[in-house]
Amino acid sequence: MITVVGSSNTDFTVRVRELPFVGETVLGSDFFTSGGGKGANQAACIARLGGKVNLIANIGSDVFGDQRIKDLESFGVNTKYVKRDRQHPSGVAFILVDKKGKNLIAVSPGSNSFLKLNDIVKAAESIKKSDVVLIQLEIPTEAVRAAVYLAKRFDKAVILNPAPARPLNKDILSKIDILVPNELEASELGGPRLLLNRGVGCVIITLGKKGVLLINKKGSRPFKARQVKVVDTTCAGDAFCGAFALGLDKGRPIEKAIEFANITAALTCSKLGAQCSLPTLKQVTHTFKEG
Repeated sequence: MITVVGSSNTDFTVRVRELPFVGETVLGSDFFTSGGGKGANQAACIARLGGKVNLIANIGSDVFGDQRIKDLESFGVNTKYVKRDRQHPSGVAFILVDKKGKNLIAVSPGSNSFLKLNDIVKAAESIKKSDVVLIQLEIPTEAVRAAVYLAKRFDKAVILNPAPARPLNKDILSKIDILVPNELEASELGGPRLLLNRGVGCVIITLGKKGVLLINKKGSRPFKARQVKVVDTTCAGDAFCGAFALGLDKGRPIEKAIEFANITAALTCSKLGAQCSLPTLKQVTHTFKEG
């Protein structure tokens, strides 16, 4: 079982031919709303691939929050440990996607910013029952620290997706088994060698169409990306993290978990949207067998 600790948003997406410059207005075509937020995306990915997953999050008691809970449960995510916030609105994200699948995203975190240390402690049962704990940085540092410390107290594997990147103290980094940043995030955190020196077990850098780089104290190994016609890259990183965590949870060697995650991320890029673009286990397995 996997516990995901993180955010949930409602995404408002508009397709445009070209992303606007500062001060420029562009006309869009398609518009739709869907579930998003890094924590919810990763949890949905795991459930979509057939994994057992609990989500620890703070979601507003509003119409957007009601819909997110409904959607997550339809995927198969256990929402027992999701707090419903009566004081703060659910998080929202505004996304522009161009004809090449590139995007611009602005997020108003809302209730995600109020996931507290005590909320993590109250959900300790979920972490205790899990084998892998997957965390991101769209929630307060105190919640991240609490989740990391609880996971290590119960001797669980800890994966941190440091997005959006922000400085992390050594007390947190030294308890991370696997850090999964993209290229920019890795640079903002000081680079993989510095992160390893601060106690991170290994670093997996996602490089988009250039693939993935696995770095540990023994050296580094590149993995090629699967090539697809890119429609929208919005959820690719979350799909990778969710699938990778599931691979580890199922006992796959780290290299096989990366390959499984690479395929999942690539298939996600071939559809528009976040959670609605996530592939099924059957789709990923079929692509995996095709080599």
